[in-house]
Amino acid sequence: MKVRLLGTAAGGGFPQWNCACALCGLAGTPSVPARTQDCLAISPQGKDWYLVNASPDIRAQVLAAPPLTPGPGPRDTPLRGALLTDAELDHTLGLMQLRESRGLSVWAPPAVLDALRTRLPVRDIVAGYGSWQWAPPDEFPDLAVSVLAVSDKRPKYARDSTVDGSWVVAYRLHDPATGGVLVYAPCLATWPAGFDEFVGGASCVLLDGTFYSAEEMTGTGTSTSAQRAMGHVPVAGPAGSLARIRAHAGSGTRWLYTHLNNTNPLLDRRSPQFRAVTSAGVEVPEDGATLDL
Repeated sequence: MKVRLLGTAAGGGFPQWNCACALCGLAGTPSVPARTQDCLAISPQGKDWYLVNASPDIRAQVLAAPPLTPGPGPRDTPLRGALLTDAELDHTLGLMQLRESRGLSVWAPPAVLDALRTRLPVRDIVAGYGSWQWAPPDEFPDLAVSVLAVSDKRPKYARDSTVDGSWVVAYRLHDPATGGVLVYAPCLATWPAGFDEFVGGASCVLLDGTFYSAEEMTGTGTSTSAQRAMGHVPVAGPAGSLARIRAHAGSGTRWLYTHLNNTNPLLDRRSPQFRAVTSAGVEVPEDGATLDL
């Protein structure tokens, strides 16, 4: 299984267009690389590629990824579809930018598929441009997909939805040809029940690294309660994800943080927070990083 990290920032990217914070001011310098919004491309064999989430930055991300270069025909593309973890705008708006395709397949939990039909009419919009197919994750081809519900957080545009079910999920993708296992969990409100078992034996875990600390956004005028409402477990602290990762030391699993918010000091490779995380054996990859599982 081939994996390319197309984007590694949280919603809005890094720097954010409307932010003059110290970190955004440093974005693009050698120690503080700019980042696009979180999105993956995966391929079972290096030929057919699938997105995992479709960010609003998808055009630039595809153009920056050599394996996604179109051809050999004038309108051929190796991109076959997208697997969605949730219905957030940051993870779905890219689908509309892919409308020029002849049609793609999209796999997502039922609640997400419903939201993209009844609340954010992506399905109706792209239907006029090609033959799009919509299906649950268990119908994803070539790779064995396991799903873990991690949050019931609805996107703002669907807050009053009465649809129950898994609104935010993590995926465990197993390549039967190589035995490689990727767990992708960019949005964890907490370290959920069953997650330790879900990541057990994984080759690699791409984990929610949105916020470094629970108090991170107070300096921006945002309360800690508002930060918790955004649905992301912090990296640091007794209830943070880094402490839970340490419990898996020696397992052979490779851990990486993704989905970094523009307030996160992990964005700066010179920061003590970056050193603390990498000293613990956890990686903070940049856009364009690749994995071969």
